[in-house]
Amino acid sequence: MALEEPYKEPKTTFGGPVVSCLYKVQETLREEDKDIFDYCRENNISRVSHALSTGIMDVNIADDEGRSLLHWACDRGHTQLVSVVLFHNAHINIQDSEGQTPLHYASACEFPDIVDLLLDHGADPSLVDNDGFQPHEVTDSKTIAAMLQQHVSYGEHNKSPSLLLEMPQ
Repeated sequence: MALEEPYKEPKTTFGGPVVSCLYKVQETLREEDKDIFDYCRENNISRVSHALSTGIMDVNIADDEGRSLLHWACDRGHTQLVSVVLFHNAHINIQDSEGQTPLHYASACEFPDIVDLLLDHGADPSLVDNDGFQPHEVTDSKTIAAMLQQHVSYGEHNKSPSLLLEMPQ
């Protein structure tokens, strides 16, 4: 059974679809039918963390559209889950089949805390998607656009991410 949430008008500045910025379809799945992406979308930190820490699942696994766990966590605004996935060495600049990085998703969906977290861990705000858009070009948030442009201007994405990451509680 699928329940559709109200349709949100897509952003006109955005080059390609970001799932939650267009619509969300929430499916009721039986527990045994769920996969790691379902747990990520649900923000089931314990399931995702267990799968990653035991090696059952590769942190950089991608779905049929090339979206990684980090893409999904950023898309849904799950800040703590973003931290968990980064702790397990997710590729911060991984691109999906449309060339979008997790930073594109966090920017387009307007999650400034996640944008800041990604930038602090070395996300490159100058990467473009397949339509030629950088993350600052896919958001309607002036705050996020300014954060991203400042990082591009100062080359702050070249700094090394902290090697002393703590596991989020």
